[in-house]
Amino acid sequence: MQKKQPRIVLIGGGTGLSTLLRGLKKYPVDLTAIVTVADDGGSSGRIRDDFAIPPPGDIRNVIAALSEVEPLVEEMFQYRFKGKEELGGHSLGNLMLTALTEITGDFSHAIREMSRVLNVHGKVLPAANQRITLLAELVDGTIVKGESKIPTFNTRIKRVYLSPPDVLPLQEAVNSIEHADIIIIGPGSLYTSILPNLLVEGIKKAVLEAKGHKIYICNLMTQSGETSNYTAGDHVQALYDHVGENFIQTILINDEEVPKAIREAYIKESAEPVQFDVKRLESMGLEVVKKDIANIHDGVVRHEANRVAAWLVEYAMNDQQNKHKLSN
Repeated sequence: MQKKQPRIVLIGGGTGLSTLLRGLKKYPVDLTAIVTVADDGGSSGRIRDDFAIPPPGDIRNVIAALSEVEPLVEEMFQYRFKGKEELGGHSLGNLMLTALTEITGDFSHAIREMSRVLNVHGKVLPAANQRITLLAELVDGTIVKGESKIPTFNTRIKRVYLSPPDVLPLQEAVNSIEHADIIIIGPGSLYTSILPNLLVEGIKKAVLEAKGHKIYICNLMTQSGETSNYTAGDHVQALYDHVGENFIQTILINDEEVPKAIREAYIKESAEPVQFDVKRLESMGLEVVKKDIANIHDGVVRHEANRVAAWLVEYAMNDQQNKHKLSN
């Protein structure tokens, strides 16, 4: 009898999610990516305001990461127009998703059609099917409106929240979470890529009630204006504070030290390697997994997609086998 493919749901946005998906799509797993729609900067922000639809940028990057097409087609989909005219700064993929939304009258339908055209491995779902605005309350009481503006204040964030607060999730996203074997949170910007998904009430409820194993892939570096001086434990605590419950079972952290020259370059950007406070993480009831998962390319530290994906798939397979043994 053929083994059932592990059902893996990833929740996030930004570069971290896309990077990880490029590694995971090579494996025989059932993938669903639930992607933030809180972006309001650049091409996505302009489209969001001009066409009154959710911003397509993070969705576009995830579609590109999971697509199985000729490299030239993917490059065209990701192509960003130059110049200062109206097209300047827009990516072709964003415009295609906007056109499909106008044609079909529905953003999630447009994503489904675009995924079919680009032969996407898995499902790409927006966390919500409407425009939302991310707001932050800083520790000094300042309220900041807009995802792109939040990091510019360089003040510690007390909490983030959505407007409207009662935004409905896509039912398909809720169903995917309910039936997942593994639910991956991150990697990605804590307050502006990960939490906007979990602040959608229906998504949060589904994650809390889901039987799937919940894994947090911790960021490698802090982010200026967002997680300055945050340890891994601080990242987890912020997730718990916003969701209202301790819901993560396993955390994946990097085992290798970032080279000194790279650390010094990051200091100029007010960023540094995340400190992994293992004892605190364990005291929070987390299974802590340490792996060599960092990759440095052009001076930028990112998760090494293939190594993270290999570990995740192995973990999912073992989890599936253990559940099978218990049920027999």
